[in-house]
Amino acid sequence: MKFICLGCVDEKFWEKKSEQEFNALADACFAYDDVLRKNGHFLGGEALQTAGNAATLRLKDGKVVVTDGPYAETKEQIGGILVLEANDLKHAIELISKHPGLNCGPWEIRPAADMTEMIRASERRRAQKK
Repeated sequence: MKFICLGCVDEKFWEKKSEQEFNALADACFAYDDVLRKNGHFLGGEALQTAGNAATLRLKDGKVVVTDGPYAETKEQIGGILVLEANDLKHAIELISKHPGLNCGPWEIRPAADMTEMIRASERRRAQKK
């Protein structure tokens, strides 16, 4: 089963870290990612640039409205994502609970939705319109 894991961090967290502390934590995170890969659990992942580089899009009165930055006004922002293969939510929790990135802030783990049938139904409807 596929899970999307959202790692959150207060961006000021890094301001308090020395280069040596930053490197040690990064190395620990990447080493654990290697363990997840080796065991077939790591399907992908990306770190995100700071929230100040984000844009939030909304539809208002039929028009797209773009706001600089993240929508949520909170100290903690999504710092990265990890796509995980696990047996179930309990297994995903077990795997992420060992991730050194947990030292940076909380992680949200959600099962990925299987969109296969919805996509196929949409393809059939769109094919009928041609």
